[in-house]
Amino acid sequence: MSSSSSSWLTSSSCSPLSVDSSSPTSQLVAQWLRFIFLSPCPQRLLLSAIDLIFLITLLAFAAQKIYSRFSSNANSGSTITKPLLQDKDSDYKVTLWFKLPLLVTSLLALTYTVLSILAFTQSNLASWRQIEALFRLAQAITNIVIVILMVHEKKFKAPKHPLSLRFYWIANFVAAFLFATSAIIRLVSVEESSLEANLRVDDVFSFINLAVSLFLLVIAIKGSSGIDAIRISDVIESSRTWLSNDRTTSLYGNASLFSKTVWLWMNPLLNKGYTTPLKLQDVPTLPLEFRAERMSELFQEYWPKPEENSKHPVGFTLLRCFWKHIAFTGFLAVVRLAVMYIGPMLIQSFVDFTSKANPSPYEGLVLISILLVAKSIEVLSVHQFNFHSQKLGMLIRSSIITSVYKKGLRLSSTARQAHGTGQIVNHMAVDAQQLSDLMLQLHPIWLMPLQVAAALALIYTYVGLSAVAALLGTAVVFVFTLIRTKKSNSFQFRIMMSRDLRMKAINELLNNMRVIKFQAWEDYFGNKIRQFRQAEHGWIGKFLYYFAVNMAILSTAPLLVTVLTFGTATFLGIPLNAGTVFTITSKDAKFSWDDEEGNEALKVEELEIRRGDHAAVVGTVGSGKSSLLASVLGEMYKISGKVRVCGTVAYVAQTSWIQNATIQENILFGLPMNQKKYKEVIRVCCLDKDLEMMEHGDQTEIGERGINLSGGQKQRVQLARAVYQDCDIYLLDDIFSAVDAQTGSFIFKECVMGALRHKTILLVTHQVDFLHNVDSIMVMRDGRIVQSGKYDELLKAGLDFGALVAAHESAMEITETGDGFSQSPKLARIPSKEKESAGEKQSQEQSKSDKGSSKLIEEEERETGQVNLRVYKHYFTEAFGWWGVALMLAMSLAWIIAFLAGDYWLAFATSEAYTVPSFIFIIVYAAIAAVSCIVVMIRSFLFTYWGLKTSQSFFIGMLDSILHAPMSFFDTTPSGRILSRVSTDLLWVDISIPLLVSFVMVSYFSLISIIIVTCQNAWETVFLLIPLFWLNNWYRKYYIASSRELTRLDSITKAPVIHHFSETISGVMTIRGFRKQGAFCQENLDRVNASLRMDFHNNGANEWLGFRLDFTGVVFLCIATVFMIFLPSAIIRPEYVGLSLSYGLALSSLLSFTISMTCSVENKMVSVERIKQFTNLPSEAPWTIPERTPPQDWPSHGNIELDNLQVRYRSNTPLVLKGVSLTIQGGEKIGVVGRTGSGKSTLIQVLFRLIEPSAGKIIIDGINICNVGLHDLRSRFGIIPQEPVLFQGTVRSNIDPLGLYSDEEIWKSLERCQLKDAVTAKPEKLEASVVDGGDNWSVGQRQLLCLGRIMLKHSRILFMDEATASVDSQTDAVIQKIIREDFADRTIISIAHRIPTVMDCDRVLVIDAGMSKDLYLLCFVHK
Repeated sequence: MSSSSSSWLTSSSCSPLSVDSSSPTSQLVAQWLRFIFLSPCPQRLLLSAIDLIFLITLLAFAAQKIYSRFSSNANSGSTITKPLLQDKDSDYKVTLWFKLPLLVTSLLALTYTVLSILAFTQSNLASWRQIEALFRLAQAITNIVIVILMVHEKKFKAPKHPLSLRFYWIANFVAAFLFATSAIIRLVSVEESSLEANLRVDDVFSFINLAVSLFLLVIAIKGSSGIDAIRISDVIESSRTWLSNDRTTSLYGNASLFSKTVWLWMNPLLNKGYTTPLKLQDVPTLPLEFRAERMSELFQEYWPKPEENSKHPVGFTLLRCFWKHIAFTGFLAVVRLAVMYIGPMLIQSFVDFTSKANPSPYEGLVLISILLVAKSIEVLSVHQFNFHSQKLGMLIRSSIITSVYKKGLRLSSTARQAHGTGQIVNHMAVDAQQLSDLMLQLHPIWLMPLQVAAALALIYTYVGLSAVAALLGTAVVFVFTLIRTKKSNSFQFRIMMSRDLRMKAINELLNNMRVIKFQAWEDYFGNKIRQFRQAEHGWIGKFLYYFAVNMAILSTAPLLVTVLTFGTATFLGIPLNAGTVFTITSKDAKFSWDDEEGNEALKVEELEIRRGDHAAVVGTVGSGKSSLLASVLGEMYKISGKVRVCGTVAYVAQTSWIQNATIQENILFGLPMNQKKYKEVIRVCCLDKDLEMMEHGDQTEIGERGINLSGGQKQRVQLARAVYQDCDIYLLDDIFSAVDAQTGSFIFKECVMGALRHKTILLVTHQVDFLHNVDSIMVMRDGRIVQSGKYDELLKAGLDFGALVAAHESAMEITETGDGFSQSPKLARIPSKEKESAGEKQSQEQSKSDKGSSKLIEEEERETGQVNLRVYKHYFTEAFGWWGVALMLAMSLAWIIAFLAGDYWLAFATSEAYTVPSFIFIIVYAAIAAVSCIVVMIRSFLFTYWGLKTSQSFFIGMLDSILHAPMSFFDTTPSGRILSRVSTDLLWVDISIPLLVSFVMVSYFSLISIIIVTCQNAWETVFLLIPLFWLNNWYRKYYIASSRELTRLDSITKAPVIHHFSETISGVMTIRGFRKQGAFCQENLDRVNASLRMDFHNNGANEWLGFRLDFTGVVFLCIATVFMIFLPSAIIRPEYVGLSLSYGLALSSLLSFTISMTCSVENKMVSVERIKQFTNLPSEAPWTIPERTPPQDWPSHGNIELDNLQVRYRSNTPLVLKGVSLTIQGGEKIGVVGRTGSGKSTLIQVLFRLIEPSAGKIIIDGINICNVGLHDLRSRFGIIPQEPVLFQGTVRSNIDPLGLYSDEEIWKSLERCQLKDAVTAKPEKLEASVVDGGDNWSVGQRQLLCLGRIMLKHSRILFMDEATASVDSQTDAVIQKIIREDFADRTIISIAHRIPTVMDCDRVLVIDAGMSKDLYLLCFVHK
């Protein structure tokens, strides 16, 4: 190649030396392109320009992002306004497609950085050298920025690379290709001697860069970042293959268009339901595209970004998600509107046809064909509209429920306290259902003006300018309805507010029923719920009365508008005719429980816990120990400072959170079984003996809130759950408070210092004995860490830690310097060897016989077959007996007669055979309209009053039945079952069923009236009505068999959704601590899918029936029309053809409507059936027995005698107390000790008769407690339960719920229980807020407040079940002193694990050997 030709390849100049400007244009362009794209200097400038454009683009995006963040900062403070479904903790998987590009780009960045440094460090920087150095620097900076960008992608789990990066990689490949092309040309045509050395090196590097750029080009085209978030969609995709072949998946997904059009896909399910009652497993799962997983992902994807500042994010998101569904249902609504007026328009044509002397048969057949096609399209569009609207409502409900659940997992402490479980359950159970129901009414709202306009146009074609009067009448009705609807909306808002309060109160009642029964507070809480219900019922009444007036006006409006129209026509003279590194660090951090006001509750100046350290947190009650753990978990609102937690976290809460599942499932907590690890966890958590004693071992089902486990067992199960998770950091909140000293020592040695010896541990404890072994100790006071260091250092320093240790040692000194224990205890009762052996044999046999039958949570009771007639009788006669039913039937009949009179008068007055003066015609017609209006109004009010009285009676009956139910009912019944009845089922009884019954009565009477009219004017069609009714009845029977069971299954599957949510909210800190949100969200999705599949197939069954009924009616109508128009006018007179046809048109839809409404009533009666189940619950013993009321001062001495006491939990379980006999003298202090789970708390439950004795007697001051009323018994005792419970309200309402004591007495009680200072510090004093569950008070403070209740009560007999378990030794000593002084003459039975706690007792009762052993070693050990 000539030197001139090759100079552009080797020249380092950026000047176009080789371009000949005298060349022809085409050659000149080619030379310029060759120079720009293949010459070294322009190539570098070109790629540097690409780099610069890319960097400027990224800078612009970053600036826009920062601006958006600052502009929306004002709206980002509250948890409620943050993105609803942002899930920063979601799991993800980084694949090779991310790692390789990141590695390659990092190497490029490193290479170019080194090359640019070398270039700039050369002493002689000529112009070419400067360009080369700047080019390398641009490449280095660009690749560094790309590395940072990809790390950013990983942080935010971006599934795709940004477009700017992908475009850059594509442009970079083009540039690399040009570099490689130049290198090839130089390699082939330029001698090595005439080429610069560094250019030859660049040529070699360009081939490597081409390969790298080609790889990045593939990445750019592929688009995926290689970060696979473990999202619900991925789960669906992974299971799509087997699901598509799963026979249980709904046939709708693979059905043909025709099958979907006429609901043939429902036939297999309906056929199965017709032959045998449907079971849960018989109902297919939802199609893939309708499942909750997809809805949840869609809702999250379309949730507005913060910068969008959406005022109505939920509505906006729903519109984004489902606009296609809304548009399609809107199209169906328009089609329905377009064809619905064809029938009425044809009436005049049919009348004209029959009026002709010699009508053409062809014309008649054409009219009938038009009628058939139009009505068929109308029927199809109506039912497709209904089905797709209901399907849309179902999808929206799915989105709302799953999103509310996710939001519940993310709520801050303040938000949880503000909303409460009951209110959020109401959102899921009621509000979501009402939003779903709205979808059927969505399009009629905007179509109404079009519908009215079409109707007025139709009227105008017949009566001319009189249509203006119809327009005015319609406008008046519209304005009236609009005004009243606005008022009704305010009523609905009040209803929802009242319902929220009622649901919160019921949820609180169910969660704390054991404490309520201990205190005999059922009446108090029952009255509280009744008050909320009364307020709700009042607003429902106002709403329904308003609705009744609206319905009456709207029902009579057509008649009134007709009167106005005809009156105007008469006045105008218009003729009328017949056609019309695992560490925890916190620095300068301030925290608050209130994320809105930001009141400082915790301040951590400096905290550092290194990997493997064991740190302890100590302090008095309310000092902020649990708050410190909450701040590490991220559960508190951070006002300022920094907190850093590196590694996975396990959290064991102070208040145990146990799932309603087996012990094994609770421990595994979603992880696979590892037998060796599992057995070791059982051992170190000291659960092996407990499992041996349990009939079903680790397969024992735990009831809701762990009701069938002792406090210590619950604590150890949740500790085992944490240990099995094998996390890096363990946050343990007072795990030794509920276990005895021996068990606590074992757990500390084998678990904390053994299995967890290499883990980072932050332990909150009151057990000073264990503090010698930890690496560091933090002492807290008033939300501050006031001391920190090792045990010996803190002991020398004294101060707070010294006081805590001194209090503990003082308590232990009492133990050691006491009179000592007798070495030969006197046994209260030891069975003989023979009895012991026989007892063991009997127990084993009983255990075997009961094996497999003692499932704690039984399957929900479900009726099958037809709803029993007794249910109908119960509902219809609940309010006024049979007289009420007769009155409602009479008023319905009067309504139909009034409307029939109007139609007959219209037909009579416009006939040619009679001449009625226009004035008289209008007067009579107006009088009929007025009577109709009055009848309709009276009837509407009657039905409303009857429905309200019935629903209120049902609710009160159900509430009373629940309040009187024994504790065993609540132990074996998940709260979700009860909540579903007092929410969704009660909603149907409140509003839906009375309306449906009203519609059914009117429909049947209307049907009878149509038959009468048709038979009177076209008797020949009667022969068609007989097969029509038979066919419709057969369809109804075929359909109702499946629909009824689907409705029952729908009700049953809703309860687990509610129960799971309630359970989740109560353990949300534990779930978030273990990062198990994903698993719980999936469980929620599974339960929602199980519920919605019933709803989906029930909707499909409804439209399957409706379409067949309506279409059958259309066919029979067309056949009847053939008779009417082809029979001679002597047989059927023209003026009655119009009347008969108008009624016939109504018949085709009315018959379907009547059958559908009848089926709906039967389906909704399932709610009455379910409520009726809970109004007839087995009741515990009477609260009061007037003839056996004990004396007012009973018990006056406090003597307790147990005589051969035998106790079992349920009839199908073994005895847990077997023939216990002992005597306690009045005023004695009895300490009850024993291993956790040995039956100590059971003994107290028997004395309160929460569990009734199976045999034997309990005598207190000479009275057998089994012979007195429960309230007479329980109200005379005082108890501080094992789990301190506070109720939503104030300090006053918690310490004195019944309002029996003065402020002075309350303050004195608070002072004695060490809470006066804490309450005085609150601005509201005694009116200081207590949220649901007392979550805004520490556990120790809750226990002290429970002690304050007892101090007010001054009961002769006091039971203390681990009353000081959650307080420090110092506070414990103070409380024991208070009890000694204030209860010196009282009988006290105190269950305790701490020896100092029972040292003041006169005698100690030791319960040993566990619940299910045959020998109960009950011994009194005298001091």
